[in-house]
Amino acid sequence: MSAPTLSGQHARAVIYVRISQDRTGAHLGVDRQREDCEALAERNGWDVVETYIDNDLSAYSGKPRPDYRRMLADLDDGTATIVIAWHTDRLHRSPTELEEYIDLSERRGINTHTCQAGPIDLSTPSGRMTARILGAVARHESEHKAERVARARQQKAKAGEWGGGIRPFGWGLPTGETRMATDRKTGEEIEVPVLDMTKLVPEEAAAIETGTDMLLSGGSVRGWVAWLADKGFTTTRGNPVGTVEARDMLLRPRNAGIAVYRGEEVGKGEWEPIIDEARFRGVVAVLKDPTRRTSPGSTPKWFGSLIYQCGVPGCTKTQVCTRSGGAKHPSYRCPTQHGGGRRADKVDQYVEDLIVSRLSRDDAAELLAPGPDDVDVAALQRESEEINQRLRTTANLFGSGQIGMAEFTEASTTARAQLEGVTRQLARAATKDPLAGLVGAPDVGAAWKALGLDQRRAVLRSLLDVTILPARRGRMPDGGYFDYDAIKTEWKRALPDTRPASP
Repeated sequence: MSAPTLSGQHARAVIYVRISQDRTGAHLGVDRQREDCEALAERNGWDVVETYIDNDLSAYSGKPRPDYRRMLADLDDGTATIVIAWHTDRLHRSPTELEEYIDLSERRGINTHTCQAGPIDLSTPSGRMTARILGAVARHESEHKAERVARARQQKAKAGEWGGGIRPFGWGLPTGETRMATDRKTGEEIEVPVLDMTKLVPEEAAAIETGTDMLLSGGSVRGWVAWLADKGFTTTRGNPVGTVEARDMLLRPRNAGIAVYRGEEVGKGEWEPIIDEARFRGVVAVLKDPTRRTSPGSTPKWFGSLIYQCGVPGCTKTQVCTRSGGAKHPSYRCPTQHGGGRRADKVDQYVEDLIVSRLSRDDAAELLAPGPDDVDVAALQRESEEINQRLRTTANLFGSGQIGMAEFTEASTTARAQLEGVTRQLARAATKDPLAGLVGAPDVGAAWKALGLDQRRAVLRSLLDVTILPARRGRMPDGGYFDYDAIKTEWKRALPDTRPASP
């Protein structure tokens, strides 16, 4: 390969600029690099035919750099014979990438010039050695920085401190002070409030507690999402809360004051928890239950859909609510189409009135399921922490080479199985009876209407079996056409039938 291009020689050059982290998105770092590179090209009389920019991308991380790859392809096609960079570490921090670049430079006669390190002559052994030494130094600096950052984050997590990033929903109470920050969109300096990340935002914390209680009393994530939307809550970035975001919010160990580092619990955090550990473990057990239905599909819009049983002898199907055959009103029908349809609003109103009537009686407390008095929550919480500590210790022993993969796998599998059992026991203690918010309410009817549909359906599943029998034809004794006697109900908690009189 020829010697480096001399100053003043007319030649085609390209500029490559990169910055690893651009928190503001304002491109200020790459713009400064580009200005210096353009000045170097002007001093030497080179024609800049293209500028390649990889903003907010690390050469050390191994993530693809689109413009860097485009530059190599263009150089291979003969676009230019000079590459200008601010420093060699802007081009490479990986020995593999450097060797690929050296090979291309030798094949296509490419010269490399930097603003900080001068020309790099890759056509000579000494030049290649210099490039490799600079690359090794840059690699060492990146690895050392990554290690320092990781250790700092680990120390913060173990101390229960907030590690930075997006404000977690539920925390960040304004202190009354302000600080200057850079606007992500405009790059301008703006004044923002200083937040205390150990203090709860009362409205958001109450929303997390509501979602937790909804899940533990038979509700769904979708039901909580609807509740959040109705109350005007958004994510801390101002976006609508979807089911994925809502599920992640409820599964955060932070809710119970538990610190996490790289996905592992590392102890108690130094912030105000929203809920106790038992309820948090209960939510985890509910949402991670392998038998829980999580497949996408339409949400039931009717009270008894897929719950009411078909009453035709030998049929084991549950009824669905449909509007067919030009009917004016939706009806419950068996998917097999036998037995006819029953007007949905009348069936639901009858069953709901039956439930409200029973829960309004003085002896309604007898319906409540007994609590898990045999669960020692404090002991289970201690056992949970001991198991987590054992997992951390095992990981450290494996990382230091004191135990092998087989020992590590066996110990981890055993500990995680034990932790799952503890979590299920804590879930027993935390799970609420779906009837709990209704029994003893001053106005059971009002309390019933205040529940979400999924919570009312949870009460139905827990309290009552409903079977829809084939209806009689013609007028009923009361003069109407709706056969209330074709709705067969049976209390699941072994109480006497208290059906209201047919209208």
